[in-house]
Amino acid sequence: MVNGVEFQAYTAGVKARIEKELPLIVTKLSSPPALLEAMNYSLTAGGKRIRPLLIFATLRAFEKEEEMGVPAACAVEMIHTYSLIHDDLPSMDDDDLRRGKPTNHKVFGEAMAILAGDALLTNSFQVLTEAAHPDVSDSTKLKLVLELAKAAGAEGMVGGQAADMEGEQKALSLEELEYIHKNKTGKLLSFCVRAGAILADASKEQLEHLHQFSVHLGLAFQIRDDILDIEGNEEQLGKPVGSDTENEKTTYPALLGMEEAKRKLRFHIDQAKQCLWDANVQHEVLEKICTYIEERES
Repeated sequence: MVNGVEFQAYTAGVKARIEKELPLIVTKLSSPPALLEAMNYSLTAGGKRIRPLLIFATLRAFEKEEEMGVPAACAVEMIHTYSLIHDDLPSMDDDDLRRGKPTNHKVFGEAMAILAGDALLTNSFQVLTEAAHPDVSDSTKLKLVLELAKAAGAEGMVGGQAADMEGEQKALSLEELEYIHKNKTGKLLSFCVRAGAILADASKEQLEHLHQFSVHLGLAFQIRDDILDIEGNEEQLGKPVGSDTENEKTTYPALLGMEEAKRKLRFHIDQAKQCLWDANVQHEVLEKICTYIEERES
């Protein structure tokens, strides 16, 4: 069983591994220095790195070499970072701070911030296809490209973002709210678990159980996010609290009340853990991630 100290050491190791790799991807590109600086600024701004952690933990659950997952982990962080740069723009959420630092457009201007996001998005697929691990076949790379494109695009993250934007200043139903979060947040988290399982050559049944695990985990992640937007500490979060209320967004606490939102969080965490047990894998680290998401303060 993985204890708390071991889990903290493991997550710190994953974070360090990815944060060493990400700048190397950018610096080797032949591009205008201003663009590379803007890309690198947001890519290296820190963060939880929960997405790479999910890829590595899923590979570990199958007792596979975690190095196989480095390109996929970097690619998904590039996609996630691009989405944050664009989310922060004046035409979207108009935020001044991200992870305790000025947002990209505040430092580099709106035009360069948009281009930095565009570059991170497109280069993420280059990272996936150029992966050179001997145990990752070209057909597996193609599967990962398809999975990431679906998770990030109109049927995934971008679709969820569009629904979220259209839902501002409207009273959404629980079904509409869950659609937003299953896509805006959940699809990239699901990609990470599915990517690890695909790399590990999981069975169809295992892949389905792990997919359901990721769906519940994604909803739990967003519910905790909504709770922190009300109860969180601005210094720990690295961004202002109360922005959802200010933007008149429907959130789980606003729709259900805080106590019911917390019960909903517990339900999805419990369901996620059950899916892990059903998958019949070495699930200790993935289970610890469930607890971390339920209890996180940032």
